Amino acid sequence: MSIFNDVYTSVVVALSQTATPTPSPMPGFDGNADLVTPTWVGFLMTFLVAAATLLLVLDMTKRIRRTRYRGEIQEKLAAEAAEASQTQATQTKAAETGATQATAEGDAETPKPL
Repeated sequence: MSIFNDVYTSVVVALSQTATPTPSPMPGFDGNADLVTPTWVGFLMTFLVAAATLLLVLDMTKRIRRTRYRGEIQEKLAAEAAEASQTQATQTKAAETGATQATAEGDAETPKPL
């Protein structure tokens, strides 16, 4: 373990003795770099990008909501159509059963000629 500690210590000492690089000044600029600001043009560009992003987010939210509502309405319409067809099938079956029973009862009640 002492070998790793020695290596670690020598690396830390070597790194701490190297000179820290300083940023080079902007090429072709003779003024004070700390006094330069983006002015109103930078503010305007930042504002326009933020406004465009906000409008895109609002439009995307509207489109997602519209798609979700369309899906919900289609599910409701499909459920209503299935219920209506089931009701119609039940009524048709009941009508057929009732007609068959009425025919059977009518035959039983009607006197047969001798």
